[in-house]
Amino acid sequence: MNIQHLELFVRISSTLNISTAGAELGLSPAVASSHVNKLEEKLGVRLIHRTTRKVSLTEEGQAFLHHAEDVLSSVEAAKASVGAGSSSPMGTLRIAAPASFGRMHLVPALAQFMQNFPHLKIDLKLSDTIVDLVEGGFDIAIRNSELKDSSLIARKLTTDKRILCASPKYIAEFGMPETPYDLKNHNCITLMGLDNWTFQQKKETFTIKVKGNFRTDNGEAIRDGCVKGLGITVNSTWSAYKQLLNGELVEVLPDYPLLSQTAIWAVYPSSRQLAPKVRAFIDYLTEHFNEKPYWDQDLESFFH
Repeated sequence: MNIQHLELFVRISSTLNISTAGAELGLSPAVASSHVNKLEEKLGVRLIHRTTRKVSLTEEGQAFLHHAEDVLSSVEAAKASVGAGSSSPMGTLRIAAPASFGRMHLVPALAQFMQNFPHLKIDLKLSDTIVDLVEGGFDIAIRNSELKDSSLIARKLTTDKRILCASPKYIAEFGMPETPYDLKNHNCITLMGLDNWTFQQKKETFTIKVKGNFRTDNGEAIRDGCVKGLGITVNSTWSAYKQLLNGELVEVLPDYPLLSQTAIWAVYPSSRQLAPKVRAFIDYLTEHFNEKPYWDQDLESFFH
């Protein structure tokens, strides 16, 4: 299959104009139209609806697009592996990410990334459900949980520090716990299935089973319920840092840090050669967040 035909088809999917897409690749309108015809003849299906004003992808064209992009990414990766050709990201980068982290931190980070790579399109799925990357056709996932699938590769992007929080209103009414054991006498907000909190002091670790009248499956809901005085909860600093900075939340039991092995990871399917679009995205996020992310830097400067 002709690579130039695939490149043209992918550009048409973005511009929705055969002449414009052809011009970007140095092709005349007649040659570009001929390439499209040859690709369709080779596949035996119509990929593009043509009208006098614009073009659009057929259902078959939409289905073929992702495969065409994957082929082009593989070609670029192969060239990059031997230092040949341009390894500039192209096509569509399909990303899955946790809903809260995605909205708060990933979407703002995408703005500069997309300016850096204007020929790259982003498909972003935000969900707290862990998706199957291969089955879902995703290039990469952002996760803050332990990697269990050995067929995937994980690269740490940044830390995911978790602390106990409460609102000043709650503390004024029910008091500040002095040790983790005091939590048994407090109302605790929990993520569903995570009501065992493990603490570390020096070399000793101990686990407290907490209870309360409010639990949910969403981190932002836990944070917001905590702000409203519903109880004490565990929050990631990336989620609660603004509320800590403005005084809506205060840290509880700072001398008893939570034992947590969590981090923010970029996860992608194992492959011999990483596609340029995936490599560029991982490198960008690693630099953007770094080992001590901006939210923890803000908190450190605020409390010290």
